[in-house]
Order: sequence, then structure tokens, then C-alpha cells
Amino acid sequence: MLSGCGTFEQPDETVGWPPDRLYSEARKDLDRRSWSEAIKLLEKLESRYPFGRWAEQAQLQIAYAHYRNNERVLAIAALDRFIKLHPSHPALDYALYMKGVVNFNEQEGLFAALGRQDLAERDLTAARDAFDSFRTLINRFPQSQYAADAQQRMVYLVDAMASGELAIARYYFRRGAYVAAANRAQAIVRQFPAARSTEQALIMLTEAYDKLGMPDLRDDTRRVLQKTFPQTASTAPAEPAGWWRFWR
Repeated sequence: MLSGCGTFEQPDETVGWPPDRLYSEARKDLDRRSWSEAIKLLEKLESRYPFGRWAEQAQLQIAYAHYRNNERVLAIAALDRFIKLHPSHPALDYALYMKGVVNFNEQEGLFAALGRQDLAERDLTAARDAFDSFRTLINRFPQSQYAADAQQRMVYLVDAMASGELAIARYYFRRGAYVAAANRAQAIVRQFPAARSTEQALIMLTEAYDKLGMPDLRDDTRRVLQKTFPQTASTAPAEPAGWWRFWR
């Protein structure tokens, strides 16, 4: 009987707290970076007062706390829920921006490690999701205070995604998978024409077509390269096989 005494749960001291007190205490935990404690209080706030501004504010703060607590999946789930429940909310631009930021920071670690990894496939889903969130924000709320920062992040993401695809193409090329390398290079040229990696993608595509014995496509790609990047094309050797030095 005595051993069973320890199984009783401690009483919840927050029972009967009004919503402003729950929110105030949660804010204190956020300021102290006690993310898990803040989430507990915010979840109580939302469950006890499920309608109105308290629940809405709690949902946004829960997403933020999960993000700061390195719980990306939970943060995205909370933001998606808020966006679905409140499609006309005044803070919808913030929710879209935060969703983009969560995914943006998720992919930064991936691209920072591109040069150190040797993998055939890299998951660029977070980068694409971040780009889509920022694009939605800018299209729907062009005057938002978050629009300018979102635009700058989109420019970075375009280059980052193209760079990631180029790394995959290089991986395939080094292993003699020239069709796969050509497909990746084509994707860069088609999807990211303004990216810095597009020039290298065209060089690789020319090389891959040469390896595949496809002279017509090789020469067509070479002409595109010469027209788009005349300085690079003019310094390249006549035979595309020597162009490897430009992007290895």
C-alpha cells in the first residue's frame, strides 16, 4: 500500500487560472527559453479557452516554442493547423513567414554539409517548402512587414536548391551515370535559370551528352552555353570533354 502512494499525480496548480495569467506565465517561460514548460502552459491555455484570441495566440506561440526547441515537425504541424483554422487571420502573414523560416533553417544544415557528404540523393524538400511558403506570403501579402526578408531568403534558396541539384548531378557523373547526371543538369537549367549554378549545369550537360554519344544534343547545349555565358564558352576548349575542369 505504501509503495503505491508514489503513483498519485501532483495536483495541477494552474487549475482555475484565468487566460491572461496562463499566457503571462507562458511568456515568462519563453523569455527564459524554457520551451517545454511554455508549451505545456500554452496547450492548457488553448484547451481551456479553445475559442477566441487566447487560443489563436497560444497556437502561434506553441509553433514558435517548438521551433526554438528544435522540434521542426511539431512546429510545422502547429503552423499548418493555424493556417487551416484561420485563413483570414490578421497574423496569417506571420504564420506563413514562420513556416518558411522553420524550413529555411532546416535546409541550411543540409547545404552546409554538401561538400562533405557523398550521397546519391539529398532531400531538398525543406528548401522547396520554405520557398513555397515565402512565395505564398509575398503573393498574398506584398505589403507585409515580412515580405522583404522573405524575398531575400527566396533568392538564397534558388541558388541553394540549384547548388544541391548540381551536387547530385556531379555525384552521378563521377560514377558514370551520365543519363542521371544529364537529367539533374536539365532540371537546374529548366527550374533555376537565374541561379549561379546554371552555368555549371550547362557545362555538365554538354559533357554528359558527349559521354552518351549524342552529338546533336551536345552541340545544341554548347550553343545555349555560348549564347548565355559567352565569356565561359569562349575560354573553353573546343571538345567538351575538357570542360570537366570548370566544375569538378
